[in-house]
Amino acid sequence: MKTTSILAIGATVAALGLGGMAVAQSRPNTSNQPIGYGADSGELTNTAVSLRGRAEIQQGQTRLRANAIEGARDASGGLTRIEASGDVYYVTPNETIRGDRAVYTVTNATVVVTGDVILTQGQNVLTGGSLTYNVDTGEARIQGGGAGANAGRVRGVFYPEGSN
Repeated sequence: MKTTSILAIGATVAALGLGGMAVAQSRPNTSNQPIGYGADSGELTNTAVSLRGRAEIQQGQTRLRANAIEGARDASGGLTRIEASGDVYYVTPNETIRGDRAVYTVTNATVVVTGDVILTQGQNVLTGGSLTYNVDTGEARIQGGGAGANAGRVRGVFYPEGSN
């Protein structure tokens, strides 16, 4: 891949505002921090950006990692949507979300994670089939899913503040 293409991918990822993924009233503002990315291969077109093989985007302490990350670009070259697939991890200083697939929509700062979802916040753990997470507020809504004896169920373990 040419150096200009790599730089263009970096600029496109910056246009996404990954820092917005960690910005909230009680969260540190990372939007002005450098954005790093890595993958085994990458491609940039007029309408999309693609990172494949151990794909990762990181800004400050916020990281999105997956087997593949695809981004849709608007007419001005900014990203409007990111889709991550295969062993997806979204990690902030406060949460870790794991799933099979994630879709981040820039306009509403929402990540929807599906497929054997696990959300951890400190010692608290929540599992289900689908999770909608607002990256600005940290609010999460989980729904059941999956197969087997616990199909359709949401499960969790919560520890009261101050407990060990």
